[in-house]
Amino acid sequence: MAATALPDGLLLAYYGDDFTGSTDVLEAFTRAGVATVLFLQPPDAAALARFPDVRCVGLAGTSRGRDPAWMDLHLQPALQSLAALGAPLLQYKVCSTFDSSPAIGSIGRAIDLGVPLMPGSWSPMVVGAPRLGRYQAFGNLFAVVDGRGHRLDRHPTMSRHPVTPMAEADLARHLGAQTERPRALVDFTQLKACRGAEVLASHCAVAQAAPIVLVDVLDEDTLREAGRLVWEQRGAGVFSASSSGLQYALAAYWRAAGLLPEPAALPVATSAGAIAAVSGSCSPVTARQIARAAEQGFDTLRLDLAQLFGAGEDAEIERAVSAASAALAQGRSLLVYTAQGPDDPAVRDFDATARRAGLTREQAARRTGEALARVMRRLLERTPALRRIAVAGGDSSGEVAAALGIQALTVAASLAPGAPLCRAWSADARRDGLQIVLKGGQLGGPDFFAAARDGVAPPPPG
Repeated sequence: MAATALPDGLLLAYYGDDFTGSTDVLEAFTRAGVATVLFLQPPDAAALARFPDVRCVGLAGTSRGRDPAWMDLHLQPALQSLAALGAPLLQYKVCSTFDSSPAIGSIGRAIDLGVPLMPGSWSPMVVGAPRLGRYQAFGNLFAVVDGRGHRLDRHPTMSRHPVTPMAEADLARHLGAQTERPRALVDFTQLKACRGAEVLASHCAVAQAAPIVLVDVLDEDTLREAGRLVWEQRGAGVFSASSSGLQYALAAYWRAAGLLPEPAALPVATSAGAIAAVSGSCSPVTARQIARAAEQGFDTLRLDLAQLFGAGEDAEIERAVSAASAALAQGRSLLVYTAQGPDDPAVRDFDATARRAGLTREQAARRTGEALARVMRRLLERTPALRRIAVAGGDSSGEVAAALGIQALTVAASLAPGAPLCRAWSADARRDGLQIVLKGGQLGGPDFFAAARDGVAPPPPG
């Protein structure tokens, strides 16, 4: 007999491999009517008590930029703390462009740590998310940029990402360099023929360990069927390394099955007056957004990486904070950035600049994010009236949010797909209620920063 209601309590707990991806999940479930809270530290009973109706708990992390040794030391206990919450689904949230390599952000290592924490006989992987322009077909991942689809190994950004370039679009092959766990596929033809459970059973029957089972998502039908497969075959509980495609899939199935009502529309972001924004993204999408922001009245200021990596770091940060303070005092918004796209000289020369400062690439990347965090923290201290900020770039978002003493985030309003306007929860009264949007490099339209400042038009009635 089919279930007529979702079970009580938590439905899902997740660890986000970066902060922007974590808010992507936060938005996906909140939009669906599933009450979700994103914590920045593992929540204790007192923290959870502030949100008595929560159905999904997230923990924002930084593993996307970390090596496997760091994961063993930090990710494993984080996943254990989430598993202890008792949700039937435990997720390691991955970026929808699958940023990873054996050395940095290894999704395979995360799976090896997470699968033993749940009793399930398989580990589903849902990466496709049509709302975000991500599609998986026969195990290969595609992403849409400027209205054009690209196989991920030919993607204009991911194929030449400075840290985790994507040389293989077949996700099972890509994972093969990161884990020895068996890998299998339920493809979209099998989903459309309603054979997902049958194919899954055949994979599990021959695997000597719980296999990673990639599930294609091409459209709304396959999205719903992916959600059906995961939920109906969850057993006593499964671990899943998936993008927010998992949330979209589950919500689509729950709604189709009558387990979830049609949600009320989220409020849309309204004008905030002047805002402050920082960007550590080297995406061409963000580059266009920075250029457009300058045309739409933002003051823009580039940080000098050579200064940040050397003795001039404090002076460079103070230069940015002083410029931002002056702009805000005159009612203007300011955007501080480190690069404009992958062809920016700052990106091309990044390794050489780091070497001259005696830093590894990883150390220099962290120094960049920390500098942006220091700019934002110091700016908020000097301008307490500032109540909305924006951050572009996954690693930068993590550094900024952590530096501000924020304990948790909830969705405040809709802004751009995958990048909602969030409300910060903090024991520090100066930060509690701060509005913040954390944007991945590939997300948002050309007018993103202006929308973060001015709000967005409400949808037409009906």
